[in-house]
Amino acid sequence: MARVSQEHLDARRRQILDGAALCFARNGFHATSMQDVLKEVGLSAGAVYRYFSGKEELIGAIVGEVLDVVGGVFESAAEQSPPPLPDEMIPRLLATLKEVRPGVVHDGEWIFPRLMLQVWTETLRNEDLAAMVHTGYARARTAWGKVVEGYKAADLIAPDADPDAMARVMIALAQGFAAQMAVFGEMPPEVMRDGLRAMMSMRERRSAPEGSQLG
Repeated sequence: MARVSQEHLDARRRQILDGAALCFARNGFHATSMQDVLKEVGLSAGAVYRYFSGKEELIGAIVGEVLDVVGGVFESAAEQSPPPLPDEMIPRLLATLKEVRPGVVHDGEWIFPRLMLQVWTETLRNEDLAAMVHTGYARARTAWGKVVEGYKAADLIAPDADPDAMARVMIALAQGFAAQMAVFGEMPPEVMRDGLRAMMSMRERRSAPEGSQLG
């Protein structure tokens, strides 16, 4: 009997994950059955269950891939000196997510943003998934903290800037852009870049000293 190559096994696993991602994006996690996934990928139950024990494991695998990409982008940025600025990094993150799976496109639509919203909702009832997301979020926050330290070393931000506070805000920006795309449709990366640059160009307006008059 011919031995199945690892390349073939990886491709079959990829096929199953992509098909499941499309099903979840269309109908949500709870309305999608394993029969829906089997029909989408055109494989027998035995072929699919060889790789995944069921729907929960499929969801976990898809989420795990996304978290690996997010963590990897931030960690790579933290290794640069100086790290790329937010107006470069946030669009880069979303572009990277789109280039890799499960950032697949269905009927012209990038399905990752829709999946992201469903994952957030699912974490409210699925403790295992919530733990996975919390771990991925902590990894991203740690990497962003190192990015902030890189900004400080390059004298790009105030020396007393709080790394964790800035990390939370930057992650929230990426999540917010993805949420907008899920609800309102895809936006060009230039929109994110230009908006962030405009915000970064703002100067703080300080109150005039007490007793002084303006104008």
